[in-house]
Amino acid sequence: MKKGVLITLIIVAGVLSIIFGIGIGSVFISPADIVKVFAHKLFRYEIPEVSSTAISIVWSLRAPRVLLAFLVGGALSVSGAVMQSVLKNPLASSYTIGVSSGASFGACLVLVVGVTLPAVQYFALPLAGLLGGIVTLFIVILFSSKVDKNMGNQTVILAGMVFSLFINAIQTMLITVSRGGFEKLIMWQMGSFSLKEWSYVLIMCPVTVFGLFLLIRLSKDLDIMTFGEEQALALGVELKKKKWELLWISSILTGFAVAFSGVIGFIDLVTPHLVRKLFGPSHRYVLPMSAILGGSFLVLADLVARTVITPNELPVGAVTALIGAPFFAVIYFRRGRR
Repeated sequence: MKKGVLITLIIVAGVLSIIFGIGIGSVFISPADIVKVFAHKLFRYEIPEVSSTAISIVWSLRAPRVLLAFLVGGALSVSGAVMQSVLKNPLASSYTIGVSSGASFGACLVLVVGVTLPAVQYFALPLAGLLGGIVTLFIVILFSSKVDKNMGNQTVILAGMVFSLFINAIQTMLITVSRGGFEKLIMWQMGSFSLKEWSYVLIMCPVTVFGLFLLIRLSKDLDIMTFGEEQALALGVELKKKKWELLWISSILTGFAVAFSGVIGFIDLVTPHLVRKLFGPSHRYVLPMSAILGGSFLVLADLVARTVITPNELPVGAVTALIGAPFFAVIYFRRGRR
């Protein structure tokens, strides 16, 4: 199948996933009514035939939730694609180098210990998670650059694993001593888009779009780095500098995603592998298509999470793991046999 046709199909699938995500629930909203609600809110278009309840459900409850899920899925998938190429490891992700552990530790300080940020109480939890992830990343990269001047792939991965284990140990001790907020922390770590508002979308959208734009600009360097560190150096790539840039951008994307949704796994592992099977190794295609496909996948996973045992919800991280783990195993072990 031609790449142009595949791109069109993936874009259409992304749009349809958003429409289905907004429309399906305890109250079904038709696609036509969804379009009318958006026209009413964005362009002041009068819609007397749509009830105020439907408008409230679409605009206040489902639309911000679904759009945030799409942005988070896109950010995680792009980040995973970059990490796999930079670190030459099919199991690599921003979680591998400690971003999720740092974010969980930041959330632990807010939920379990009770640390507050008075000036931004509404965003205390996401900000704490974001800062925890970024600080951990900074420590890992700084440590790796001191140990290995070229920041070898194995050095970065091992440093990330060591610091992740260390942070998790501190977090476990804090939970044991404090006891309060343990259930909230577990639910946060499993991921959820429940009760998310437009303010989250308005922050996540420019971060995801700008991060994707910066990474696409570095796609040629990423293509070269997939051949290995020695080949990249021989072709004149400033390996350490480019690694810093790529690791920072992708980890900031993951940090924001984790901060706003909790820890959601397998999206960043599965989606890039599937996109590479469809489009090949060129990151000019891999990055944007991973963003759209990953966003669609997470929207559908969230739809399953909130409808399968209604009126209760499953953690969306559990759904992505149930879907993603066997899917990834099939892809990975088939390639291994070949």
